[in-house]
Amino acid sequence: MRKYKIEFYALKKEYLEINDYFNKLPISVLISGLRFSNSRYIANVGGYLNAGRKSIVKKETSLLTKRQAKVRLKNWRILVKEYRKKGYSYPTIYRIKVQLKKILGD
Repeated sequence: MRKYKIEFYALKKEYLEINDYFNKLPISVLISGLRFSNSRYIANVGGYLNAGRKSIVKKETSLLTKRQAKVRLKNWRILVKEYRKKGYSYPTIYRIKVQLKKILGD
């Protein structure tokens, strides 16, 4: 095994955090974490990182008022078609409906 030096630009706080990781974690864990981070970054920049189900449901329902939720449930069939066009699965659509009902207090 050899000792290597890596140069990078960072803030002092960021440098200390990275240095802490290098001191605590084994190299194999660091490399696997960097591979994952690199793949995720490339997918995000490329525009093909798929959001998880929880974040989709949250995005669709987090800022809705009771009135808006009521209107959406009233027009549910139209919304299902729109959600399917967006590529949402039926389980995700169902979870959105459940969340809308929670907003209404049903």
